Amino acid sequence: MEYQIRAYPLFSACGLNCGLCPRYHTNGTSRCPGCAGRGFSEVHPACGILSCCQRKDLEYCFACAEYPCPKYEGADLEDSFITHKNQFRDMDKAKAIGMEAYEAELSHKVQILEELLGSYDDGRRKGLFCLAVNLLDRSDVDSAMEQIRSEASPDASIKEKAATAVSLLQAIAEERGVVLQLRKK
Repeated sequence: MEYQIRAYPLFSACGLNCGLCPRYHTNGTSRCPGCAGRGFSEVHPACGILSCCQRKDLEYCFACAEYPCPKYEGADLEDSFITHKNQFRDMDKAKAIGMEAYEAELSHKVQILEELLGSYDDGRRKGLFCLAVNLLDRSDVDSAMEQIRSEASPDASIKEKAATAVSLLQAIAEERGVVLQLRKK
């Protein structure tokens, strides 16, 4: 199915933070452009939720009078490439604070993730960094980055920098009761 390109594909119609997904930060043919971004139909199977939104001329499901509808039954119980754990919480937040404010917050988190991937990833941390930035609140992510920047020596190897970043993110997640692991079947 061909979808109409969405204005802000980093936040999906169903409430996933596409800009924090490992597939969004992949180079090559498996890269996902975000929800109904350019080339979405070429790398993604048909999506009933996106199709429904576009038929109803809605950008986000939370704008529908039927939200949450039966299409969401069990949606937050397991993950795909990206965590679905905060899907409903994030849609409720976007609805409450407005899309402009939510987009600003998500874009800030995407920038932090890009810094983590560019400066602290030893080739094995993308999934963990994506999960941490997605699941932790913005203030926790900002705090973690301040600590990471101050504790990771500029002379350290990438492996040492990655270890520092992982250790600090996991410590904050543990304090908050957040598990940095995808939930698979």
